[in-house]
Amino acid sequence: MIARRTLLASLAAMPVAAMAANPTTVGGVTRLSPALDRIIAPSASIEILAQGYRWAEGPIWVGQRDYLLFNDPPANILYRWRAGQGAKPFLSPSGLQTAIPPGVREAGLNGLAIDTAGHLIAADSGTRAIVRIDLDTTKRTILADRFQSKRFNSPNDLCLSPSGTIYFTDPPYGFADGDASPLREIGHNGLYALTPDGDVTLLDGSHRRPNGLALSPDGRTLYLALSDETQPEVRAYTLDAEGRPIGQRLFHDMRQQRAQGLPGLPDGIKVAPDGHVFATGPGGVHIVTPDGTLLGIVSTGKAVANCCFGANGKSLFMTSSDRLAVIALL
Repeated sequence: MIARRTLLASLAAMPVAAMAANPTTVGGVTRLSPALDRIIAPSASIEILAQGYRWAEGPIWVGQRDYLLFNDPPANILYRWRAGQGAKPFLSPSGLQTAIPPGVREAGLNGLAIDTAGHLIAADSGTRAIVRIDLDTTKRTILADRFQSKRFNSPNDLCLSPSGTIYFTDPPYGFADGDASPLREIGHNGLYALTPDGDVTLLDGSHRRPNGLALSPDGRTLYLALSDETQPEVRAYTLDAEGRPIGQRLFHDMRQQRAQGLPGLPDGIKVAPDGHVFATGPGGVHIVTPDGTLLGIVSTGKAVANCCFGANGKSLFMTSSDRLAVIALL
């Protein structure tokens, strides 16, 4: 198996993070529609906020505390970035709390979300679980670590519904040997739902590389990114009133950008309040209308693993290979 990280980018050798003394401008915005000018100003630039990570992932803005959290899963560190203070380790180890066993490649947390109580909900690749973390005490609670008595592979990304259901993906990226790992107990790479009462349901086990997840503002569409070099696309699941899939369709095809040799694969997704989808993929962050029209791509020059909106939705933070970057939004 070709490791996803090898496909996405060459990893930096040392997991040392530092706030740029003078923010460096990188990359640019490819504008495919004038409609993008209502989302990103033509004069907007991308700035590096911090760099030196092995693989930056899973950013989430914590509005109640006015800071950003993001991960370096291979280094098993969760970082906190705050304006004027830069990025500093917040939890180390972030995921697996014990010695890292042979065969585990990513021991740290990955995808993040904040629940209605202000707790951090995380896909813990190393512990192979969905966990809840109290940001005041750092107390960890395992919400789910098994499906039908078998341990998950390496939970990767997640999103929360208004009902409290956690949708999450469970690909094999945390294993050094991927699908062939002797640590593997579940044969499929699944899309799951975890209800508030602890029930875990497999929603789809047919995809080879399920990854990023996000819900539409009305909660009736679940977007799923496929980090599959043979099927680089975003799928859209129609959900019923109970949040269960009743159909799926192709939402955004990234084969063209993949064929151009642009860095990255479909990975993290976020959805703006107006329904626009910000999906990372070949070339950077693809900005797509709710009907699937690509408006443009925000490119850092390196693969972008994930993104999130900052305070008041006026900024887009991006974890891009070995760096954390940001661009202003309108």
